[in-house]
Amino acid sequence: MSNTASLPASEHEPEPESDSPPLLLVINRYDDEFGEYHRFVPDGTHRLAYLTTEDGLPPLDRDTAVATVVVPDLRYATLLPHARRIAEAHGPLAGIVGVSEFDLLTAAELRNALGVPGWSTDYVTRFRDKTVMKRWIGYAGIRAPRYLGLTDAATAAALLAPDAGLPGLPLILKPRDGAASKGVRLVRSEEELAAALGDIGPEALHGYEAEEYVEGRIHHVDGIRSGGRFHFATVSEYVNTCLDFNGGTPLGSVLLDRGPLHEQLTGFAADCLDALELWDGPFHLELILTETGEPVFLEVGLRPGGAGVPFLHRDLFGIDLYCEAVRTTIGLPPLTDEAELRGIEASGGWLVFPEPRPLPARVTARDSLVGVVPEVYAEALPEVGHVFDGDGGYDHAGGRFLLRGTGQAAVRRAVQEAIVRYRLVAEPAAVEVGA
Repeated sequence: MSNTASLPASEHEPEPESDSPPLLLVINRYDDEFGEYHRFVPDGTHRLAYLTTEDGLPPLDRDTAVATVVVPDLRYATLLPHARRIAEAHGPLAGIVGVSEFDLLTAAELRNALGVPGWSTDYVTRFRDKTVMKRWIGYAGIRAPRYLGLTDAATAAALLAPDAGLPGLPLILKPRDGAASKGVRLVRSEEELAAALGDIGPEALHGYEAEEYVEGRIHHVDGIRSGGRFHFATVSEYVNTCLDFNGGTPLGSVLLDRGPLHEQLTGFAADCLDALELWDGPFHLELILTETGEPVFLEVGLRPGGAGVPFLHRDLFGIDLYCEAVRTTIGLPPLTDEAELRGIEASGGWLVFPEPRPLPARVTARDSLVGVVPEVYAEALPEVGHVFDGDGGYDHAGGRFLLRGTGQAAVRRAVQEAIVRYRLVAEPAAVEVGA
């Protein structure tokens, strides 16, 4: 639906005076504080126009927007005519913002169509297509898992052949443009591989890659780059994995204390980002630390990290990663002070529980951990009666917790304690056919 006429701002107002502030077009799907874009460009330095889902309306400051258009989806074909009309009525556009992983390429396509400066489709593809991403990493001589883009004719025998370029089993199958480990499969036998390829189906295989399975501890490096260097960066280690989460296991993360490992992994991340030519912008980079202490590039997002990452960094360091992501995307300097950020030492972590299974499931009880696990300082719990349908992901999960503590080891112990002590009770929920 397009609710243009019913919203406070229209697409069809007269063109602004030539001395009007620059106009930014924002693609929005966020329904929380990270959709408060008016905070990111304060003091009237820019005018804002929004293309948003209906769920994304609450955080938007529609009173000051030059246009707010509700759309049924955020696909390029849906957005282009609205973007064109906004540019004609209020433009020219100085920038197009799409912070979500799933809006980066759409924003780049709109820039190309409308002649707006900013990241190109080729550039964004380095961060959206995992085969392109690892190819650029390989050009720099950085270790990454060996991989092979799949075709609709891929078979288990072909992938395991000596000339396939893969190391053999186990293998990871993953969507080339996926996020949060959705659609990722770990296969340990030729039978499992054949079954997985069959489940994916020949019509979808061209969107997948097969990747070497590298054993080790998975870390993530989060932050902002400005002028080709870190404006801010932290290193964390996962508790369990994103793949485990999709299988029903809680996922957590703990900030590393500053020290040799922190220095090693931030340096490795800098090398990776240099290889991808990320000079200004946000990043969420994942790596594997092998038993021998060698870091191996896994993947990187041209966006802030998900789950508890932005909330923890806001609370412990005073940085809004979404704000700085928007600003660096359009060529503005960060609002936070780099020297002040470097002076902050903090220990913390986050924990998220998956939706209860089997699905659909109705919540009948859940226990707070605030005051139970001392390090837990904030939580978001599902309401009793809420029905989970499998679409919750990290944002609408079985329970989300933020922790702070006296150091990395203490926080990790607290995360493990929280995993043991949290109680979520659910019952099967009937689904009305055709509802």
